[in-house]
Amino acid sequence: MGLEAALPQDNILTAQLNKLINWTRKYSIWPMPFATACCGIELMCTASSRYDLARFGAEVFRFSPRQSDLLIIAGRVTNKMMPVVQRIYTQICEPKWVISMGACASTGGVFDTYAVVQGIDQFVPVDVYVPGCPPRPEMLREGIMTIQRMIEADNLPRKKDGKRRPLNIALEPNYEPGTQPVDVTVGAT
Repeated sequence: MGLEAALPQDNILTAQLNKLINWTRKYSIWPMPFATACCGIELMCTASSRYDLARFGAEVFRFSPRQSDLLIIAGRVTNKMMPVVQRIYTQICEPKWVISMGACASTGGVFDTYAVVQGIDQFVPVDVYVPGCPPRPEMLREGIMTIQRMIEADNLPRKKDGKRRPLNIALEPNYEPGTQPVDVTVGAT
């Protein structure tokens, strides 16, 4: 549904042009945040100067689905919000990617109630799952870099009708918690 569909596939120039297209897509991801609760705070922190998402070409947060190509669902989603999320997803142009950020978006988290959606992937195809409650900004950055690596390698799985299948990549935590600055003792000393 893009420039690739109009190009012939049996040409050397086409292969080099596809690499150029993938390289420009890799460094021009425009995320659209759908953030609620504590995961939204960590999402905002990711765009700050300390974690500097701008180095990876994803600093332009767009709040219009027609101007973005990455949907970051951060935090819990209720049943009343679900039709809005689905509408936002359908309005994003192809190629589009989705990150499920946090335990609440991925599995419902600690909110095992009738009002909270128990996993956003039941309604929207998810490419990358970022674990944590809330996940650290480094994990979200790793999720965006995972999508960038898939774009650059042109490793996007396709269905028989030509549409892209979700990647379904679950990230592993990439940090070790530090030790306490003071030894903690429990009980009498």
